[in-house]
Amino acid sequence: MKGNLLRNLALASALFASAALAGCSGEAAAGGGSEARAETYFIFDTVVTVKVFDERADDATFEHIRELLERIDATMSRQVETSEISGVNRMAGVEPVRVSEETFRLVEKGIRYWKDSGGKFDPAIGPLVDVWDIGSDAPRKPSVEEIQSASALVDADNVVLDDTATSIYLTEPGMSLDLGAIAKGYAGDVVADYLRAEGLNSAIVDLGGNIVAVGEKAAGKPWTIGVQDPEDARGASIGSLKAVDQTIVSSGVYERFFIEDGVRYHHILDPATGYPVDNELLSVTILTERSADADALSTAAFALGLADGMAFVESTEKTEAVFITASREVYLSSGLRDSFRLTSDKYALK
Repeated sequence: MKGNLLRNLALASALFASAALAGCSGEAAAGGGSEARAETYFIFDTVVTVKVFDERADDATFEHIRELLERIDATMSRQVETSEISGVNRMAGVEPVRVSEETFRLVEKGIRYWKDSGGKFDPAIGPLVDVWDIGSDAPRKPSVEEIQSASALVDADNVVLDDTATSIYLTEPGMSLDLGAIAKGYAGDVVADYLRAEGLNSAIVDLGGNIVAVGEKAAGKPWTIGVQDPEDARGASIGSLKAVDQTIVSSGVYERFFIEDGVRYHHILDPATGYPVDNELLSVTILTERSADADALSTAAFALGLADGMAFVESTEKTEAVFITASREVYLSSGLRDSFRLTSDKYALK
């Protein structure tokens, strides 16, 4: 699947996800005692849907949300030539680049996850993202030499952060940061924080499948959020989780991929090998308080595999996870065993 067809299918599936979410949260449509007011945006190369269950939400509310999303994309996307991250990447091996406090702290968080995950989550993975080019018009399997050359540049240990100057320096020419596995989650946090600050405490923020549940769906009742079936279309679920002021983010082989010579190559790359992660997992879904954390954790836990990924989740405070394997087995972290509901007979709960 290549070219514009891939992008159009991604857009269509994201729109389907938004529709599915609307149906799922229809059970919660009485949130705050109001009908939902919703707006859809196309930012971060995905569909973003914000549904607010409060009659006080108006045009100005949704316009401000658009401005927040566009600002984050313009600041942190490496696909935007004028972004701060692009500026840092251009100066790799040359000099430090001063960035905003916001960008600095998110890169700092990414490096903390690199350390905590033993390198499985690496915000300096840009060179590998470039050679694989998954999600573009022309993805392809790179040569062994290309992968080796790119892998040699992937090392967050060579990212120098100066807290006083809020500057970032990539010490080796050719290095590049890619915040694709954390910035979308961060954007969800920013939107949710804005809604809470406005007193709008019943909402769903959906950034291409990254879900932030703001407050409750109704007084004393949690949101019910489906866990994506990694073998089915966007919006099809294997079960559900309950969430109150929490975020649910999934990473898996189904999100972005291409097929070459009968082999599927997905977008979650292993910094250690230079290839897409190859283990027993199809997906990992994280439930926690902040979406930037969930974004990074879902990628890290997926790359670590079932045993190490589960141990990583269990060692992280206020965090739970659903792991789905290629053998259609579902594994839950300890805090979900009494609250997760399996609804698909294709899968077995272990």
